[in-house]
Amino acid sequence: MKHTYNITGMTCNNCKASVERYLSEIDDISEVSVNLEKGEAEVKMDKHISTDLLQKALPEKYTLSEKKVKNVFTSSSMSAMPMEEEKSKLQQLKPLILIIFYIASSSILLHYKNWSWSVFMLDFMGLFYIVFSFFKMLDLKGFPESFSMYDPLAKRIPIYGKIYPFVETALGIMFLMRLEINIALIVTLVVLVITTIGVTKTLLDKKAIRCACLGTALKLPMTEATFIENAIMIVMASLMLII
Repeated sequence: MKHTYNITGMTCNNCKASVERYLSEIDDISEVSVNLEKGEAEVKMDKHISTDLLQKALPEKYTLSEKKVKNVFTSSSMSAMPMEEEKSKLQQLKPLILIIFYIASSSILLHYKNWSWSVFMLDFMGLFYIVFSFFKMLDLKGFPESFSMYDPLAKRIPIYGKIYPFVETALGIMFLMRLEINIALIVTLVVLVITTIGVTKTLLDKKAIRCACLGTALKLPMTEATFIENAIMIVMASLMLII
């Protein structure tokens, strides 16, 4: 079942991320999507959950009221739903795919005349961190809330989510300038392994939340692409430490 609720009290992306996080933690809720501009939240649930229970899960500053109820399991919509969802997912992932493509292309073009896999990987990781930290910097207030929805360390230690964009920037500079490479590689492994654990748990629980890998400026869904993106960086860092 899909229910749409009016929510008052939201003023920024930080509020939006908070509402999504609190509602997503309720049992039997599989997906939460908040529209800040409309002041609405679409909630998919496996069984009916009362409005009172939803309200109790939110801080007092937010007021939730039901707008409409829509049954997504009607026969007229089931046949078209898979293709629509798949198309929507691909469209939403387009910015991420393009960014990784340009980062990889730039890393190749920088050294195509004197090719070296190790140099390529260092530049790829450096550009990856610089570009991804840039998008996080666009909303330093909203990012920590979105990040803490799936990263276990950011959830337990809020300050970690606040400094994470700066950690990425520092790692990017270290890789591009070849400063303390081994330290940067070890930090990369620790940071991304922690995040990947959270991503894996979210995917296994089939929770539909926003991915904060590109901050809150771009609305990216948490999908297997997020796992693959982290896995690529983990493999590169591991190979560089072994080589």
